[in-house]
Amino acid sequence: MKHKLIIPGLLLLAVTGMYSCKKEIYNGADSLAEAQFTDSIGTLKGSASFPIGLAVEYPLSTTSNGKYWSIVKREAAWVTFGNELKNSSLVKTDGTYDFTTADNFYSLATNAGIKVFGHTLVWHTQQRATYYNTLIGATGNPTGPTNLLQSGSVNGNPGFEDGTGNAFTNWATFNGAASFTAGAAADARTGARALKVTVATDNPGGEWRVQLASVLFPTEVGKNYKITYWVKAAAPGSAAIRFSTQNSAGANASYQGNQDVSTAYTMKEFTFAAKDAQTRILLDLGAKANTYYFDDIVVADASIVPPPTGPALVAIVDNAMKKHIQTVVARYAGKITAWDVINEPFTDGGEIRNNVNTPTPSGRTDVFVWQNYLGRDYAAKAFTYARASDAAADLYMNDYNLESSTTKLDAFVTLANELKAANTGITGVGTQMHCNINTSYNSIDQMFIKLAATGLKVRISELDVRLNPSEKVGDVGASMALQNLQAAMYKYVIQSYIKHVPTAQRGGVLVWGVSDSDSWISTSLGKNDAPLLFDKNYVKKPAFAGILQGLKGN
Repeated sequence: MKHKLIIPGLLLLAVTGMYSCKKEIYNGADSLAEAQFTDSIGTLKGSASFPIGLAVEYPLSTTSNGKYWSIVKREAAWVTFGNELKNSSLVKTDGTYDFTTADNFYSLATNAGIKVFGHTLVWHTQQRATYYNTLIGATGNPTGPTNLLQSGSVNGNPGFEDGTGNAFTNWATFNGAASFTAGAAADARTGARALKVTVATDNPGGEWRVQLASVLFPTEVGKNYKITYWVKAAAPGSAAIRFSTQNSAGANASYQGNQDVSTAYTMKEFTFAAKDAQTRILLDLGAKANTYYFDDIVVADASIVPPPTGPALVAIVDNAMKKHIQTVVARYAGKITAWDVINEPFTDGGEIRNNVNTPTPSGRTDVFVWQNYLGRDYAAKAFTYARASDAAADLYMNDYNLESSTTKLDAFVTLANELKAANTGITGVGTQMHCNINTSYNSIDQMFIKLAATGLKVRISELDVRLNPSEKVGDVGASMALQNLQAAMYKYVIQSYIKHVPTAQRGGVLVWGVSDSDSWISTSLGKNDAPLLFDKNYVKKPAFAGILQGLKGN
């Protein structure tokens, strides 16, 4: 579900609990206060020629109050779990899976003869984002390890940019001073300078004879640190150079094995365990005659791994998405025969979501925007992975506000057609339809016409109708005028669906909740509203009669 864009314009006048409405803002409807939405004989599933159902939640389905589940069993041929099959309900913080609740709920539904629609495989919220962020290095230090040669008060000049002439700020020559000069920009790997070292003669075992030392930097005794550096030489050489460490007194040294060099810049690594609270590194270069160039030295905590980038990042996120889809779909293959594969792929502006246009709200830890890393191609991959795990299931793409945003609707239809043409396995499209009593009838018609034109199955996936979109105070649910307007909208949605979606393409209709008191609009959004078919006491409302009339063709 998604927070709904509200179409302004509802004029409600609250006078001792009474409400009146202007006809021009209700699609031309008039005198709805006297409309007849009282015939509620029959059941939803018994009145429909296509799948019809309700969204349900496990805690409400198993409480001692049997009214909730009795209604579900009586009215619904299908159910969609409100939360129990979402990523964060299945994936634990370590990336393992716990299907206990989902399996129990599935058994409860199927034992009652009710089919389950799988919701949802890939979404941007209610994800186990804390786990996925660890895979891509987006926790702790998302930019990678800190270079201890360039941190806090330490300016170790790790790229040899600072200094004048042949002097390098905060580097000290211990031996072979004449060997060290500044490399020109052409010799640098990055920046304008590099370290150039000319060793005139071989000194077997005499690495220390040409030696440059860094400033001291803080270290933690016993912790591992990794040095990375870039080196090239005028001529290839074997076992030519090494790095070493020592403390402020020149003691407790650690030594790297002698390294080969080539004529192109190559990155070398040396990991050491700190022996003191302060450490310096030394370039030990006197063993073999050659001209060497050094640049971009990093000393960092070895336990901090730089976050992946480029193709490596894409591969990690792709594999994580594939694992989730195939783990869940394979578990219920042949049991759950229809899935929302991707949910809410677009912003209201019709853009594929990313971390910029879909920022994480303050305090939320469950947002992981798959599209940010995989781009538009995430959709084709998701359907391909789902189809590989169940060859027969119906696979849907689902989104909201399609009846109120032409831009978003057109973007949604374009992607659906792309996925269909690419044979990804998509078989249907879902429109959530979190409507209100002044949603445009014409916009509803145009949406169904465009969705049906894809040739895919069309499903109303999360239907509810707010009767108080302008958020007036008072017992709005007690107003018969508003209840009748709500019933008229439910009826029209069903009529438009039947009129504009061919029989073979009707994937079904699902109302998002059972009673007004358990609607997400009341519980999650905290709105003063009554959007569903049953009131807080589980009594049928005019809305029930309205949807029933639509199903029966009355």
